[in-house]
Amino acid sequence: MPTNMRLADFIRSEIEPILANWVDFARTIFHAGHMNKSGLRDHARDMLLVIADDLESYQSASAQTAKSQGYGPTGGRASWAEVHGGDRHSSGFSVMETVSEFRALRASVVSLWTSANPTVTREQLDDLTRFHEAIDQAVAESLEHYAAVKEMETRLFGAILVASPEPIYVLDPAGRFIYANRATADLFALKPDAIIGKSHSDLGFSFASDLQRNHEQVIADHSTYRGKLVHRFASGEGERFEYLLAPVLDEHQNTEATVCIIQDVTERALAEEKIWHNAHHDALTGLPNRRLFLDRLEQEVKHANRSSLPLALLFMDLDGFKEVNDSLGHEAGDRVLCDVAVRLAECVREDDTVARQGGDEFTVILSAATRRKDIEMIAQTIIDAVAKPFQLEQQSVRISVSVGIAFYPQDAPSPLALLEAADHAMYRAKQSGSNRMCFHDTPAKTEDHFS
Repeated sequence: MPTNMRLADFIRSEIEPILANWVDFARTIFHAGHMNKSGLRDHARDMLLVIADDLESYQSASAQTAKSQGYGPTGGRASWAEVHGGDRHSSGFSVMETVSEFRALRASVVSLWTSANPTVTREQLDDLTRFHEAIDQAVAESLEHYAAVKEMETRLFGAILVASPEPIYVLDPAGRFIYANRATADLFALKPDAIIGKSHSDLGFSFASDLQRNHEQVIADHSTYRGKLVHRFASGEGERFEYLLAPVLDEHQNTEATVCIIQDVTERALAEEKIWHNAHHDALTGLPNRRLFLDRLEQEVKHANRSSLPLALLFMDLDGFKEVNDSLGHEAGDRVLCDVAVRLAECVREDDTVARQGGDEFTVILSAATRRKDIEMIAQTIIDAVAKPFQLEQQSVRISVSVGIAFYPQDAPSPLALLEAADHAMYRAKQSGSNRMCFHDTPAKTEDHFS
């Protein structure tokens, strides 16, 4: 390699070694580490070739002075450095990462140039000076455009936050509000000044401890979190909400803040609950239907297995109900069914499940059924309650109930088998004359306790 080679020619001839040095450094930049290697090289190659062309171009005294101060020609289309600044901003580069690219490019060229030219001529020294000025100018143009794009993005983002109908706010690592948009202030029924610097706990929100715990988890894991909360704000808006917590990471990937977005899902949640309720409850009596009953029976069987405590299932069929329907009509029959449902619920504990199987059949799940005579007493209470007259407008009617009783695991090994056993016991009670109870046909047990 000639020792008197001008810098522009050196850059063109040695561009591959220069790029190799530069890429090794560029890959240490966080956001550059996620970029395509060939894309990085092509971008740097274009930068170097533009600088090489600039080194060979005529430069007036005024242009030289301006360039030494970091200013290039004004007007016309954007320079390659300005394009570079906008591109790096859109790629997520920080200011320091953007500047580091130019520093690495400068260091790569100068290192190889000085190694190849231990002594330099006056012309080569001038080339080196112009090269530094070109790099400085490129840094200035790139950062200026980077800042302009960043400023516009900030304005647009601010406008979006202000106009957003969704409450959006930002918390510092300690969980204090550092920003709240207008929708947040409206939801909280507070002025922004009363929100900034406070925590959810300071504002007296019932969900404060749960949200703070999730906020701390987001900071620790650098991950987003989706949650739900139930709260009636002072504004009176909503009751059921979903929220998203997302970390705001600095250039070192440390969480410096957390963004929270709240969405009012009250109408949707209530609609979903209504759909679920209608699908699992009897439309006439409001009791759990067969579908929900079977689900709860399965859960109670699992609990009985864990606790080693038996459970009892009562299967009931109304006696004389058909006559009420035939003589007084289905409207009167529906009224009797609703009253029966109320009386059954009053005969058992709040945690016990009373369900309507369909028609005039009902079931009751009694957990922790350790004493046979206690279950017998509950069944007799039900028989006595149903035997009382039902007042229908100006006429009263009387019916009775036949009750079949089966125990898990003594009488059946599974939920469906238990239901079948209680059903069979009910038919035995009805065949015995109705208005009575009958335990499942198993060998008689004289003990009060079941083992």
